[in-house]
Amino acid sequence: MNADDMINFFSDGDQFTTWLVVAGVLVTLVALAMTMFRDDTLARRMKQVGVERERIRARVRARIKATVMAQPGNASLRHQQFKPFMKEIVERFSLSKWLNTQDAKARLALAGFRGPAAETTFLFFRLVSPIALASATLFYLVAMDDFGLSLPILAAIVLGAVYLGVKAPELFLANTIAKRQGKMKRAFPDAMDLLLICVESGMSIEHAFRKVSQEIGMQSGELAEEFALSTAELSFLEDRRVAYQNLHERTGLEGVKQLVTVLVQAEKYGTPLGHALRTSAQESRDQRMTEAEKMAAALPPKLTVPMIEFFLPVLLVVVIAPAIIQMMALGI
Repeated sequence: MNADDMINFFSDGDQFTTWLVVAGVLVTLVALAMTMFRDDTLARRMKQVGVERERIRARVRARIKATVMAQPGNASLRHQQFKPFMKEIVERFSLSKWLNTQDAKARLALAGFRGPAAETTFLFFRLVSPIALASATLFYLVAMDDFGLSLPILAAIVLGAVYLGVKAPELFLANTIAKRQGKMKRAFPDAMDLLLICVESGMSIEHAFRKVSQEIGMQSGELAEEFALSTAELSFLEDRRVAYQNLHERTGLEGVKQLVTVLVQAEKYGTPLGHALRTSAQESRDQRMTEAEKMAAALPPKLTVPMIEFFLPVLLVVVIAPAIIQMMALGI
């Protein structure tokens, strides 16, 4: 096409418009085809993230279940299917309505017992233990030996047995909570050091919690269990701060409360975690050392009475016995 033909082509308005419309249609079709057939990289990556999150959640739950089942005190959790008659009695008498179930759930969580089996077993024994202990006491006093006591005194003893039966499950739970918190409290400063190292190395909080739960398990299985459970909650809870608060409610430790405060502030205001975690870790170590010093300082008063009762008489015998033997030999 020479210059004259091009001039004629552009001068013909209808022909130029037709070709322009055709070119526009072709460009539109190509754009639509590219949109329909292109590889959606973002959707594929999001799908991979979702699949990986489900795998992490399954691994964490399996590890939590294995840890809980391995603990000797959690027999009720190892047998997740509690006995049917316990569930039937709890539901028939509506024990969950008048035995302060919410407080019982919180205390069971502090003791490391979770799930409906633990709650049902606790409510069952809160009902059965006073009846059983009162019946055993009454049978012994009436059928075996009443010790010559009067009827009012026997009634007072039976009422005391009922009260002891009511308090027995609570005392057991309180003792379990104290032992569990003691184990976690001793291992918590080391867990804070590990968490600080993980965060400063560039790990996210989920990965740091998971790493701490893996490393601290040899020292405290209870604390490893709680960190692993927090890792799972951070994966599927909408509000991450709820997972942090749940960690404090399950442990009940002052150090964990301080850690939760730091994490919530960082989540809310975007403050750096390194300095705050370093300060919290140092305070946890200082608190552990202070408690050890208190225990060491309280040791001499505790040893005073045993030394007076057991060591001093033996020492006196060792010192005075030779003189007495010599005096007896001389006939004095």
